[in-house]
This record gives sequence, C-alpha cells and structure tokens, in this order.
Amino acid sequence: MQIEIKTLDNGSAGTAELPDAIFGAEPRADIMARVVHWQQAKRRAGTHKVKGMGEVQGTTKKPYRQKGTGNARQGSLRAPQFRTGGVVHGPVVRSHEYSLPKKVRRLGLISALSQKARDGKLVVLDVAAGQAKTKGLAAQLKALGWSSALIVDHTVDEGFLQASRNIIGVDVLPTVGANVYDILAHDVLAITTAGVEGLKERLA
Repeated sequence: MQIEIKTLDNGSAGTAELPDAIFGAEPRADIMARVVHWQQAKRRAGTHKVKGMGEVQGTTKKPYRQKGTGNARQGSLRAPQFRTGGVVHGPVVRSHEYSLPKKVRRLGLISALSQKARDGKLVVLDVAAGQAKTKGLAAQLKALGWSSALIVDHTVDEGFLQASRNIIGVDVLPTVGANVYDILAHDVLAITTAGVEGLKERLA
C-alpha cells in the first residue's frame, strides 16, 4: 500500500510503500485483546497481601475446653471466624505474569498496525528529530492536529525524546518497544521511514 510521507512541519516528503502483510492484514480484535491482557498482567505488581491464621498476632492456646461449655468447639483465637483472626484464601504476593505464544504476540502487533492503517490514523514521518525544545515540538504537533500520538522510530533521537516528555498524550518509542497496548491507547500512530524498516525486520 502507498502512503504519503509527512514532515513535522506538515509538509510532504514523497511516498512510501508499506507491506500489506504488516499494515494491510485483517485486524483481529480477539487477538489484540489477548495481547493487551497479557501486557497488563505483566505490569501488575502483585504485592497485595493479607495475613493468614499463622501470621496474625495472638495466643495459640485453646480458648476453653472442648466439651461441657455449651459453646462451639474452638481451637484458636487466630481462627478466621474471630475478629482478630487470619484471613482464609486471601491474596498473597505473587506474579500475575503468564506466557503467550510468540505467534499470537506477532499477530496482535500486526493487527494493531493494520487497524490504525484502516482507520486512517497511521502517519509515516520522514524523521523524528531536529526539534529539542518542548515548546517548538508542541506547536508542530498542534499544527498537525495531534493531541494523542505515539511516535515510533528505529533509534530514538535523545533531543527529540526530551522535547516530547512533557507533552501530555505524546509518547516516543523505538521499534523494539512498539507494542499493542500503546498503539491502541493513542489516537495517531506516527512511524518514521527508518521505523517502518525496523518493523519490517522485526516482523519478518
């Protein structure tokens, strides 16, 4: 598929040929949902924790004798039925990460790229560099009409990255860091010509 190459000054820098296998595939919403769930699960800290019966403070002595009191049998005041007792089957510190096949992750990224191309939200930039001031970059993005954009480059320019850090809704990633969640979370996906080549190598 042919697409126009734009500059940050909203000019034209020719055209680029995008492979249909990566940018023209049929988007799979179910696959993208699986990949996003996998990414979010990896990001979870898993530090939630409650105390069990063996961890709460208190005596281990049997509160009263087994029979003859008319009360139910009790063996410990740390039992969950008491106010100061432990919690049964509560959350513990653990990892929420799970494995997802590489083919599914690859198909999810292709689906996200194809979805942006289908929606007309895919832009190819000549370069993402040459602007080291936040004020200047913000003005350029405003002229382009981008309030929420993800910019992907093969190698991120340090000055451009610093200029974009304080702009709300704008993120910059290298091609190795391009992922389904960030692509779908932004309205516009802008990929440099070098970034397109990097994605071709990554998804080959």
